Amino acid sequence: MVTTTSFAMKSKPYSHHHLSRQNSNGAGGYASESSNSGSNSPSPPPSPRRHATVSHYRRRLRTKTNSFSLRDNLGVSFLFRRNFRYLVLLTLLYVSGLIMCVGPFSELIGFPPVPGSVYRSHEIFEKLWDDIQFDNSSAIDLSSVWKRRRLKMQKPCLNSTAGQHFGVEKESGSPSGYLIVEANGGLNQQRSAICNAVALAGLLNAVLVIPRFELNSVWKDPSEFGDIYDEDHFISTLDGYVKVVRELPDLLMEKYDDNITNIPNIRVQSWAPAKYYIREVYPVLKEQGVIRIAPFANRLAMNVPPHIQLLRCIANYRALRFSSPISTLAEKLLKRMIEKSSKTGGKYVSIHLRFEEDMVAFSCCLYDGGKAEKVEMDSFREKWWKGKFKRKDRVIVPGLNRVNGKCPLTPLEVGMILRGMGFNNNTSIYLASGRIYQAERHLAPLLKMFPLLYTKESLATPDELAPFKEYSSRLAALDYTVCLFSEVFVTTQGGNFPHFLMGHRRFLFDGHAKTINPDKHKLVLLLQNMNISWMTFKEEMGIMLSENDRKGIMVPRVRKINRKTSIYTFPLPECRCLQQSNNTILKLTNSVNPPSSQLESAR
Repeated sequence: MVTTTSFAMKSKPYSHHHLSRQNSNGAGGYASESSNSGSNSPSPPPSPRRHATVSHYRRRLRTKTNSFSLRDNLGVSFLFRRNFRYLVLLTLLYVSGLIMCVGPFSELIGFPPVPGSVYRSHEIFEKLWDDIQFDNSSAIDLSSVWKRRRLKMQKPCLNSTAGQHFGVEKESGSPSGYLIVEANGGLNQQRSAICNAVALAGLLNAVLVIPRFELNSVWKDPSEFGDIYDEDHFISTLDGYVKVVRELPDLLMEKYDDNITNIPNIRVQSWAPAKYYIREVYPVLKEQGVIRIAPFANRLAMNVPPHIQLLRCIANYRALRFSSPISTLAEKLLKRMIEKSSKTGGKYVSIHLRFEEDMVAFSCCLYDGGKAEKVEMDSFREKWWKGKFKRKDRVIVPGLNRVNGKCPLTPLEVGMILRGMGFNNNTSIYLASGRIYQAERHLAPLLKMFPLLYTKESLATPDELAPFKEYSSRLAALDYTVCLFSEVFVTTQGGNFPHFLMGHRRFLFDGHAKTINPDKHKLVLLLQNMNISWMTFKEEMGIMLSENDRKGIMVPRVRKINRKTSIYTFPLPECRCLQQSNNTILKLTNSVNPPSSQLESAR
């Protein structure tokens, strides 16, 4: 065991600077009708009284109706303009009230802060530390954290899946053309684009060219597909489902001067349905023989035919395997993490912590750094996002952000959550993160609560990590693998990484995500109550753990357009049949040195 200033490793002490950055949108008027009353035409000859009266009343009625209609329109328009002013005024008053009550002015004018709007977690921690420190008597057993178990549902794969018709009608057995996509974003946003590209190629009966990776201005990772994933495995696994090639044929490339960017790019709306591609994109593919779609993030709807959905499953859980350099080091890190977790039977907790400087700055939340922190964050926002946060239409209320659960959890808060749930100081923790903001200060409380804290930097040697240092996606792939096989995974701020990981864990662990996703709305209220006792906090955390256990096996009834209900987060039951293959169902055992095959689905 180590002290609070070093990891539990004989080989090297803990060092905060070892943490590498992972980095990780004519209606208003009215028409008047002309009146016949001003006509200069002569009057018609007299008619019988009864008919004249009816005609007269009809004309009067029409005249009155027209007059009323005009007055009504004028009245409605006037009322609308007046009510619109009131609406704008009420909106301004509401926003002003929020700023006064939740913002920094609340204390100046004597208003008590809205519950949960002020960061006082560090004060609560200091107050409760003695109770936390000596409370190991009710430690939770890692092997029994999750009470609920989902029974395996027998769902056979579709008959003769390989080689069968997936989308448009095939003509003379030949493909419709070539599909080129450009995947943008970080590791898992690119992964989503790849799986969607496989599904779209199947839908259009197209040959998929190995996806290209766009160089992102934030991630700044020049890695290509083959640097992250095993190309040969990807191509061979999809053989019989979707044909994949590394590049376009020479004759086709010559047509575009050997430059793929010369191929006309098709702009597709986000979450476009399958019918759109069949109706709009397929004819272009047939005519040109090749299409390019860039960017391709979230360009295919979640709701697609079952056969197309299955292609997503095959791509994500069979075809995408990390490249040999990544999988080799990832397996070493996993084995070492299991060895370090001997006190808990080789089981450990992984945390995806998003408390990097850019995340803190972008959230516009306030912590315990005072004026110096505010100045530093304002400077960072101006440097990286220029005037985005100073626009007149942008109202920043840090307290409201915190109440709404939009503030990244601090390492201290994550530690208190876990200790409150019953994880004691013998629990091994794997921390997946970029460079923590003011790491030495913010990580100190977490190390006091969990001295057995590890990262990829502490588990690997400098020589082993050297080839990965400047590549954020490759570093993220290492974190992804170690988190994947943890007994408990803790997500703190959302994003593609935890959503893909939760789905992968559901696929491996019989439908259970085995994930703690803290209820921030509830948490901020608890961590601002200076009168709270440790036992009360523990009771609330126990309830939160049970709720995460219940939600871990839930399946959404409707696939919405966002990632929170996507097949990548909830792969079952659509992907269930893949688990029945002898080569696919891969679960972590209790052995300290699991066989290499257990990493197969993570590679």
